[in-house]
Amino acid sequence: MRLGIGSWTYGWATGVSGYPLPAHPLTAIDLIDRAHQYGLDIVQIADNMAAHELSPGQITTLRDHAEELGIAIELGTVGVEHAHLRRYLKLASTLGTRLVRTLIQTSGENPDLTHAESCIRAVEEEFRSAGVVLAIENYEQQPCAELASLVARIGSPFVGICLDTVNSLGALETPRQVVAMLGRFVQNLHIKDFTIRRVQSRMGYEVLGCPAGEGDLEIDWILSELEKHGNNPSMILEQWTPWTGNIDSTIATEEAWALRSVEFLRRYH
Repeated sequence: MRLGIGSWTYGWATGVSGYPLPAHPLTAIDLIDRAHQYGLDIVQIADNMAAHELSPGQITTLRDHAEELGIAIELGTVGVEHAHLRRYLKLASTLGTRLVRTLIQTSGENPDLTHAESCIRAVEEEFRSAGVVLAIENYEQQPCAELASLVARIGSPFVGICLDTVNSLGALETPRQVVAMLGRFVQNLHIKDFTIRRVQSRMGYEVLGCPAGEGDLEIDWILSELEKHGNNPSMILEQWTPWTGNIDSTIATEEAWALRSVEFLRRYH
């Protein structure tokens, strides 16, 4: 399985709104360099790096640098409006990208799935012609059964699912339920490990991120189930690293977790 890191592997190093920003935020070029350093195949430049905000010159530099190091690029964004998806398809074509991940909702809104389907159908042929997959990520705003129904209705090998292993906990859907509903459509997999523990008062629980292989995520089972569908998705490490109270120490923790996670995930590479 192709293994990579993404801009959400390093959310703190990239910069999180409402928190102190790093003195030198991680860039897309930095992400490619880290993937090369770790001996990985792919980077996923997602919405927290906003590839559409890069200049044409920066896009060319990014493409050339990735090609030189043998790193494939995937893109991630948010939204399904025609113009936005076409913008990312154009970026994908320039970068040699074969997958664009998106979320249906934007700015906290939850668009009508009928409207989302209409938008995706309008660009499906363009994605197909370019050989680029549009992968819709599960999130708590939409039950996974609705996303599965949406992708099944469209019925295109170029419209699939980016399966995030934790996002749907917010909709009270476990990773096993998510895989059962979405597994046959998966083109991209976000490995994001977690633990669940009671708060000190014993009245409630916390969902906390942790390095891959050190939490409750059943990674072996997930990959086995996806294999049953004949899927060979790209696997991108993502992290929910906790805020430590200081941006530098938080970034250091994030990097340490990434190293431990990559070492663990190499067994599937």
